[in-house]
Amino acid sequence: MKTMTKKTAVVALAGVMAAGMLTGCGEKALDGTKTVATVDGAEIPLGMLSLSVREGQAQAEAMYKSFMGGSDYSIWDTEAEKGKTYGEQAVEQALKDIELMCILKEKAADYDVEITEDDEKAIADAAAAFMSANTEDTLKTLAVTEDQVKTYLELETYKSRMHDPIIADVDKNVSDEEAQQSSFNYVSISTSDLSDDEIKQKKEDAQKILDGLNADPDGDFSEIAKSVDDSYTVLSGSFDTNEDASEEDSDDEDETTASSSNYPDEVMKVLRTLKDGEVGPDVIEADSAYYVVKLDKVNDEDATATKKESIISTRENELYTETTDKWLDEADIKVEKKVLKTLKVTDNHKFTIQTAAEDTTDETAEVTETPEVTEEADATETPEVTEEADATETPEVTEEADATATPEVTEAPSYDTDSSLEVKDGDTVNIDYVGKIDDVAFDGGSTDGNGTDLVIGSGSYIDNFEEQLIGAHPGDKK
Repeated sequence: MKTMTKKTAVVALAGVMAAGMLTGCGEKALDGTKTVATVDGAEIPLGMLSLSVREGQAQAEAMYKSFMGGSDYSIWDTEAEKGKTYGEQAVEQALKDIELMCILKEKAADYDVEITEDDEKAIADAAAAFMSANTEDTLKTLAVTEDQVKTYLELETYKSRMHDPIIADVDKNVSDEEAQQSSFNYVSISTSDLSDDEIKQKKEDAQKILDGLNADPDGDFSEIAKSVDDSYTVLSGSFDTNEDASEEDSDDEDETTASSSNYPDEVMKVLRTLKDGEVGPDVIEADSAYYVVKLDKVNDEDATATKKESIISTRENELYTETTDKWLDEADIKVEKKVLKTLKVTDNHKFTIQTAAEDTTDETAEVTETPEVTEEADATETPEVTEEADATETPEVTEEADATATPEVTEAPSYDTDSSLEVKDGDTVNIDYVGKIDDVAFDGGSTDGNGTDLVIGSGSYIDNFEEQLIGAHPGDKK
């Protein structure tokens, strides 16, 4: 029915088994043989769900320790919404993920997706390695059997392979009119939380920058801005050249707002009057900032090409979600709630992951060595991009990047803020965040404006955190 792209099982296994060995203690022993749910008659054992949940829990806790100063944080017992804790949400979400994987396996034949004998051997070897690497106490806590690990890895493999065939028929034709982008450079001087005198000084600074540009239109915009104040940075952006396309995007509540909507209306009104290389005639006053703008190109071919890719990516994401949501709605799913409630994620029951170089005693254990990842595992080779914003893409990830860790950056990245770019699965992004409980920021839960790199799809953050960044643009706040 549809053509399958052949890949080795390693693609799926590397991401799963990178979690390696898990250790934990503190909760009542589970009966992993019990059925926690059925999907069209296929049973999901509690042990398999336990493995998925603990893997996610360990990754989330590793993320907190890595990005928030190495301390433990009480997150799982905190109430999230509708009277449920984050721990309860984690369990329910993990079950939904496995339910979908069962459906994807069920639909695989319709897309000519299969598991080969070589795949089965690789899965069996990986499951055996996982079992032998973990202690008897850990396996008892997980309540998972080797057969359940193999089934879980098989489902993950189907999930990995089904994505591309599902989106294969998406319309990849995007007109120039729909995607055309204009590019510009600008300085934004914030006036938030300033006194009247300070705001007056900021406006004078903006006027000095504008005067410098008018005196030398071909001069270096960045040098002119820094000559006024070294803290001022020239940023770059783009917007929909066609106003109708911009309005269509911004009216669609299910899509990320159009690139042009990332900028104040006052700025957009001026930019649309300019020609290539022209400087805005006046300092632009918005609600919380002064802007000095210079149009680069009315028709920026590179930005337009990127926008086309973004539109296609959005269509693919929508098609995948619509298709899988429909399958979930149509499936006969029965959840054994009493069994589900026996699996708990709490703050006094910790699971950890560590690398092969670390000690394997007490409540940590060495990560199992996973099969070598082939070049085919490089599913999303992202271009080298430079951006500085809340959601920004950073230099290309190397092939050896671990699935659960942010790759080490060997060179200090430079950034721009081309808002036509859109975050996709597999991209490396740079984000700033503030962690809050009951709307109160907690110590160590913020990047303090310094930003941190994150590989989308790595599973480094709490479940569904990374997915929610897909489709975001540099400068977006979520």
